[in-house]
Amino acid sequence: MSEPILSIRNMHKWFPGVHALNNAQLELYPGEVHALVGENGAGKSTLIKIIAGVHDFTEGEYFYQGKPTDITTPLQAIEQGIAVIYQELNLVEDISIAENIFIGQLPKTKRGRVLWKELYDKTRAILAELELNVEPQTRVQYLSTAQKQLVEIGKALSHNAKVVIMDEPTSALTPKEIASLFKIIRTLKERGVAIVYISHKMDEIFNITDRVTIYRDGQYVCSDLTKNFTEQSIIAAMVGRELHEMYPKTPTEVGDVVLDVQGLCADRIKDITFNIRAGEIVGFSGLMGAGRSEVAKAIFGVNPRTAGSIKVNGKEVPVNNPAAAKDMGIGFMSEDRKLEGNLGNMSVADNITIASLAHFSKNGHMLRSMEEKGVDQQIKALNIKTPSPKQLIVKLSGGNQQKVLLARWLIKEDLKVLIIDEPTRGIDVGAKAEIYSIIDALTKRGLAVCMMSSELPELLGMCDRIYVMRGGRITNEFSRSEATQELLMKSAIN
Repeated sequence: MSEPILSIRNMHKWFPGVHALNNAQLELYPGEVHALVGENGAGKSTLIKIIAGVHDFTEGEYFYQGKPTDITTPLQAIEQGIAVIYQELNLVEDISIAENIFIGQLPKTKRGRVLWKELYDKTRAILAELELNVEPQTRVQYLSTAQKQLVEIGKALSHNAKVVIMDEPTSALTPKEIASLFKIIRTLKERGVAIVYISHKMDEIFNITDRVTIYRDGQYVCSDLTKNFTEQSIIAAMVGRELHEMYPKTPTEVGDVVLDVQGLCADRIKDITFNIRAGEIVGFSGLMGAGRSEVAKAIFGVNPRTAGSIKVNGKEVPVNNPAAAKDMGIGFMSEDRKLEGNLGNMSVADNITIASLAHFSKNGHMLRSMEEKGVDQQIKALNIKTPSPKQLIVKLSGGNQQKVLLARWLIKEDLKVLIIDEPTRGIDVGAKAEIYSIIDALTKRGLAVCMMSSELPELLGMCDRIYVMRGGRITNEFSRSEATQELLMKSAIN
């Protein structure tokens, strides 16, 4: 094997009161796809930011191309051929693809005039390599998520990157787009580019990577060829325990119909009819753009309803009125925690109680002791890992943020229906198992749960019934005993 292009040895990183990295190790070789895995909070993000020059390190060694590195800023990392494609893409939406790809290195005359033809020609060559059939002048804001991700890869190519780090690159991609991304990754690998691939999706790790390095609680656990691992051995190393039952679905007595939807029409969805009974988990499957999220938002009143009826326990839910839907016992968790879920500049406590302020107030005054007791109960019941209820929610891991959003609705004593869109997106396997257990426990309380998900295993593992959508319509319904991945995918495509 050749010499590693990048080595992290015995590295430690301290933040105030937190030992974020404890004896971190990583060996990255040219022409390999190297999975970096671990639960949220395991130290992956800190390690990436040190490699990329965002953070310095407290002690240890960082070698790049066989020499101790002098990388101390992101610009230096980029100039030396290290590119990071973060889960939250770092593009300027209102300028062109070409300007984004060559930002900071636009071809210019000695007087500073941009050589636009040269810029567009260089960009076309990169776009052709990425098989992205769009014009260089196109503004990034008009691209799909998958296309934006390719533009990020294009930026790396423009800098002749020797190391590319991809953080959860497929979290918002369709199966077809994932296949295209994997093709590009294999092309980069053939060129000798070293790729660090961060993902919670085990099928992707075994599909695309050559080696795996595992972290837990800020510490290096082990590293080996991917073929020498099993899914269970990776999970056990990540969480420090065996997860024999990822989907803890237990038998529940199903009651009367709680949510009844008839002929629902809204933007991108038509004639949606289904129901959910007390104690039942009903899933919605389908490819990206099939209409799952639109159904969830239409029920809650965020996506304006143009026809149809929605009833909770036989009572009509007012049209396009999220406040009324909430008051009638409907809770809604969006697929986008960052933009539509979290109140990022507010505390854990405030995020939990924001939908129940009336319950914690009297005559216009907040009952603080009652509020604090309710928050503490939810933090304990859901095992939310936070140093304090006053901690900003954005400081928590993805799994703990999701549990805070669950707590927002579970603290409501009158909750009858919980709609969860992508319940475990971007969440590690340990947190996934906890969230599945919470959802299963909710059904024992008689709650009706509606789960929209792009992950077929969690639908098959958790749902009593599954509806499949295509083109804004329901195409099929399967019971738990009938449903298989093959049937769900066939109904979503044909």
